[in-house]
Amino acid sequence: MKVSVILPAAGLGTRMKTPEKAGTSRKQFMLLEGVPVLIHTLRKFAASPRVTEIVVALRPEDMEWFADLMAKETFSTPVRLVEGGDSRQHSVENALATLSADTALVAVHDAVRPFIEPALIDKAIDAAAECGAAIVGIVPVDTVKQVHLNKIRTTISRERLVLAQTPQIFRLDLLKRAYDRARADEFTGTDESSLVERLEEVEVTVVPGSDRNIKITKPTDMDLAKLLLSQETASH
Repeated sequence: MKVSVILPAAGLGTRMKTPEKAGTSRKQFMLLEGVPVLIHTLRKFAASPRVTEIVVALRPEDMEWFADLMAKETFSTPVRLVEGGDSRQHSVENALATLSADTALVAVHDAVRPFIEPALIDKAIDAAAECGAAIVGIVPVDTVKQVHLNKIRTTISRERLVLAQTPQIFRLDLLKRAYDRARADEFTGTDESSLVERLEEVEVTVVPGSDRNIKITKPTDMDLAKLLLSQETASH
């Protein structure tokens, strides 16, 4: 079964204020123990025997620089670079257009979630293979309030809530239809699942995620990332 992974990495990272690459604040290029976060993420999927290929969507001006970085790696899984867009949705759509028709499943993963565990990748792939659509998610630990103008309107039961993570994995034909519909409707979603949900063709399965599968979005996240990386390195 052919499984393609898309890593959208063309974002500008407006929430990350610490510059690392070429005077930018892009979180996917920030250095984690001397290596860009995106490379750490790439390594996880390249090490998975379930993954057939990886497609990284980048801004045009980053393509040559990142290709040089990848040349120093020894990935056993093929990695391709494609031109990304101004939004995550546009970047994933560009990458989707380059996938071969014999691709069974497409996994989209945040470029800045470098601590995805191999077992979790396998579980998500298995779930998507069975039902056509699966995402990784965790139950919130904090009490969730619905508010209006800073006033609480109600307390929402956590039992019916999940915080979506990635990877989010879908059948190729399903994800393509979701993107076609979104483009036709001029709809912008915050993740791939939100686009697939609109089709009302399949129910999206949630695979229990991990607190370690953090998304690096602000400078303080890098402190936690360094701790997680040190733990990961010590366990190998």
